[in-house]
Amino acid sequence: MLIWLSAGICLALVAIIFILWKWGNLKMIGVTPVKTFTFIAILFTSGLDVGLIMFPLTEFNRYSSQADYGFTNPLAIEFGFWGFFIWAFYFLTCFYFCIIEPKVKFFEIRWVQLLNNVVIIGTCAFTAFLLLKNLPWYLPSLSDSKTIEPIFYLIVFAAIALAVYSSTELKYVRLLSLSSTVMFLALIAFMWGSAFVWGDSHISQYFAEELLLSGYFENIQHFLFPINKYHAFYLFWWLAWSVMIGQFTARFAGGLRTWQLLLAMLVFPSIPIALWFGVLWHYHQAQIPTAGIRNLMMVVVGILFVVNSLDSLIRLYTDNLKLSPQRLGRRNYLLLNFAGLVALTLLFKADFIKIQWVGALVIGLFYCCLAYILHKKLRSVSLINSSPKENKLNFDKFNLSH
Repeated sequence: MLIWLSAGICLALVAIIFILWKWGNLKMIGVTPVKTFTFIAILFTSGLDVGLIMFPLTEFNRYSSQADYGFTNPLAIEFGFWGFFIWAFYFLTCFYFCIIEPKVKFFEIRWVQLLNNVVIIGTCAFTAFLLLKNLPWYLPSLSDSKTIEPIFYLIVFAAIALAVYSSTELKYVRLLSLSSTVMFLALIAFMWGSAFVWGDSHISQYFAEELLLSGYFENIQHFLFPINKYHAFYLFWWLAWSVMIGQFTARFAGGLRTWQLLLAMLVFPSIPIALWFGVLWHYHQAQIPTAGIRNLMMVVVGILFVVNSLDSLIRLYTDNLKLSPQRLGRRNYLLLNFAGLVALTLLFKADFIKIQWVGALVIGLFYCCLAYILHKKLRSVSLINSSPKENKLNFDKFNLSH
């Protein structure tokens, strides 16, 4: 599996370099373009899930104690698993679905459609499973911090239900994305303030600790390929997300040039991630307890991230499968999607499905797509010099699409 993962990463890196060389200055316009701030908000909140909120405090000790991570500090390791380089996967798939797929139509082939939707639905359920798995740690007052009580199932199922409902209309995309971004920034400010304004910590400590992030950029070569099986889990997870986030975000590309989009995807999401991880690292180092309102706020924002991500993914696979609310009827649409995602979430809980398998399937799709282009569509792709002609830079189109 590690060799297969490395092969997938090699293909992604080569493809990104080629795209920048051939189409680096091309203006990217999606089917429903939005302004840059909205696009970044959609990208950030759709491209992340509850793990960003809930994983770090449970992982810092792992990175401190294991020799595999000895080349840098735990904060840099955590950032390396979530920030900067790995967002290049999203750039690759966003560019492909915005510029190349309209010419190639690889994902319109029936068997590819099937596998693509398996990836989307499986990763969708994994997102809900992560919330279920981590709730006991963050809400220990409701359990013994290990047991998943019925209340946690109720919370997760309610999040799924809300996401299914919000996916019925496009207008909720902007609302969820912007509100998730604002809530996340507010959470950072609250956690920062409660530690430094109302606590005994000093601001200088926080900024000194943020400098530890330089350990990531000084050792970035270690993060390109799997460090160990746990890092491989993360990379498979990102690859699983990439194919569907690319499909979803490509439709909202709002006129940035290719090189600008790459920089935007690498830099803008990484800034709040760095600020957030710095706060959590300070809590870890200073042994500041998070029980009570802090954990509760993290859970609330985590749930909002889950709803936002599920909304995007549900909208994507129902569009692909032509299972719209208009075709099925709103009630049938809600019941079908809710029941399916609940069932798959429970399969992840039973360890019947693993996200690594989904990521491995995505790598297979990448290589099949490359082979298809080289065999049948090479001339069509080589002649691409603009976004699809039918895509116009009309920001009002988003408002008129629902």
